[in-house]
Amino acid sequence: MKKINIYLFSSLLIASLTGCVTPPTPLTNQNSQLTQGNVQMNLVVGKTTKADVLENFGSPNITTRDGSGQEVWTYQRAAQVAQSSSQHGYWTVILAGKSSDASGFETSSRMITLIIKFNDKDVVTDFRSRTSTF
Repeated sequence: MKKINIYLFSSLLIASLTGCVTPPTPLTNQNSQLTQGNVQMNLVVGKTTKADVLENFGSPNITTRDGSGQEVWTYQRAAQVAQSSSQHGYWTVILAGKSSDASGFETSSRMITLIIKFNDKDVVTDFRSRTSTF
C-alpha cells in the first residue's frame, strides 16, 4: 500500500511540474522600448543602421519614401495608464465622531511618434520624435 501511495504521489508531482508553461510577454513590455530616452540613446545620424533600429524598436508601423527617394520608417505607439486610489479615515472626539472615505480613478494616455529617414546604404540620415500626453 505504501508503494502505491509513493507511485501515485510521484506521478502527480511529475505531471504538475511538466504542466508549467512560461506565459507570453505582455504587449506593454514588448512596446516599452520606444521611449524618448531610448530614441536619444540608440539613434545616431550617420551611424545607426536599419538592423540596429529593428533590434531596438521592432518593425515600423509605416514604411514610405520621401520626395528625394529616401526610405522613411514611422513608428507610433500609444499607452494608457490607469491609476486608482482610496483613502479611509476615522477620528473621534469625546461625544462626537466622524468617518470619511475617499476614492479616485485617473487615466492618462501617452503617444509617441518616431520618424526615421535612411540613405541608400541603410544608415540613418535624420530622425524626429514627438511625445504627447493627454
